[in-house]
Amino acid sequence: MLPTIIMVDNVPRCVVRPTDKKDLDRFIRNAKKYLIGENEDAKVTHRPADEAESAQWYEGAALNKAWGGQEDNYFGLPIFLPKS
Repeated sequence: MLPTIIMVDNVPRCVVRPTDKKDLDRFIRNAKKYLIGENEDAKVTHRPADEAESAQWYEGAALNKAWGGQEDNYFGLPIFLPKS
């Protein structure tokens, strides 16, 4: 799969690249508590990453590879939005 944005209440939370839909569903299920924090009513959704968001995933993957990590072991990273 291509890089995918995981959103909480329509706000990007992380960019991941699952191997397939089953992998994506498992991540959302297992990470839901982390993703929503204390907001139990939050809605977790996903969409394809745009060009800038995909670039973040590829930069993280390059950093992972630089320290000796394998690309197939790299899943994704959180997105930190600037505070307004």
